[in-house]
Amino acid sequence: MLILASSSPRRRELLKLAGLDFIVESADIDERIQAGETPAKYVQRLAVEKAQAVYERLKNRESNDDPLLVLGADTTVVSDGEILGKPVDQSDARRMLEKLAGRTHQVLTGIAAVSRQGVVSEVEITQVFFDLINEDELVRYLASGEPMDKAGAYGIQGYAARWIPRIEGCFFNVMGLPLARTMALLARARTGLNEAEAPPLRLTAL
Repeated sequence: MLILASSSPRRRELLKLAGLDFIVESADIDERIQAGETPAKYVQRLAVEKAQAVYERLKNRESNDDPLLVLGADTTVVSDGEILGKPVDQSDARRMLEKLAGRTHQVLTGIAAVSRQGVVSEVEITQVFFDLINEDELVRYLASGEPMDKAGAYGIQGYAARWIPRIEGCFFNVMGLPLARTMALLARARTGLNEAEAPPLRLTAL
């Protein structure tokens, strides 16, 4: 039984794209940054805590025939060492986008899988190049409400794609879940074996 410990519609979309059969169970954890915590440690810790919280809540449902496997993830945008989470309001979204405009930043996603074998976790990093943003386009984008539920106030798969001439790294990571790395992580978590030795995950019908 694969559980996605996230309410993110983008992560659900990506797991479906990979053909996986899963259930969504969101995790309620404290997402505040700890003192001295680096961006990589931050997203990795949150991914682990999300997966662990859901595993503890549901572990009585698992059986030998249907072992529980919980996937947690957390994504943030980092510019000049500053973690840019989801904006609190439109003014905050404008501040973030103006900070990103005409520069390069990093998108970090922590992924973690929890099973009876234990916890495995990793961090994926993608470099994202942003063009300068025309004021009229910025105003239109802010008014759309699209930036408000996204780290860094943008989504690469939406309107903001017009400002991103290129990236270095995993495209799906910028959406919120690096698929290839996630599949390898899930294989390790299920068996403690390498990916080639692990049995396949259950797939949805195509």
